[in-house]
Order: sequence, then structure tokens, then C-alpha cells
Amino acid sequence: MDSNLRREIILDNYQDPMNRGLIEDESYMKVNTNSESCIDNLDFMMKIEDGIVKDIRFDGEACAISTSATSIMIRSLIGKKVEEVNLIIDNYRKMINEEEYDSEILGELNVYDEICKQPNRKNCALLPSVAIREMLEEKKDD
Repeated sequence: MDSNLRREIILDNYQDPMNRGLIEDESYMKVNTNSESCIDNLDFMMKIEDGIVKDIRFDGEACAISTSATSIMIRSLIGKKVEEVNLIIDNYRKMINEEEYDSEILGELNVYDEICKQPNRKNCALLPSVAIREMLEEKKDD
């Protein structure tokens, strides 16, 4: 991917992230996650109905990488079945950790395919996947 396009996508999603702002609704699962290596401290909420992710929201303070990764991930996951969400998250985590992954599944999340060149930013890019995975595990236990 062209580095200018990559930068533009990340910046757009940082400046105007999708689904920023929490709501009062007891039907949502909630979790807080933060990074030890950055300012990132985000609250997430997710609604799943009939095995489909209906909505994901977030708010808090975070760096450009965490905020943009969260925005892009939310856009990639809403409307997907839980199994698809797990597949996307698994492939995303493999990409960030420089393991073999399927780039076709990731769509716009591929903008982070070179984050490994900045190892200190990996945790920032992984933050939304950690929160969403935690909520999925919580839902599985219900």
C-alpha cells in the first residue's frame, strides 16, 4: 500500500473516528482497556444479537494508532457474525505479530501491515482487538 494513502487513512480515522461516544444501554457489554506503553485508555461497549455484532462504541484517550485502529476495526466488524469477527481479529493479530495471515479478510485493516517496523506501536494497534476479544469471551460465558 502506498505510504501516503496509508497515512491518510490512519489520519482520517484518528481525526473523525467511527462510533466514538458511549451510550446508556444495559444491553451492551462493556470493558475498559489500556496500554502500558502509551496514553491509551479506552472504554468499549458492544452489542451482539442473534450471533451478530450489531454495534460497537468506544471513548477515552488514545494515540493516533489506537484511535484509528479502533475506528477501522469497528467499521470492519459491525454486521458480522461472531465467527467472522473472531476470524478477522485472529488474522489482524497475526499480521501485527508478523505471523502468516490472510490479508483478504482484513480489508482496510491492512493499513497496519507495517506497524511491526515500530515495535513500540504494536500494543497501540492491538488495543481494540484485546477489548473486543475480551467482550466476546464474556459473551461466550453467558
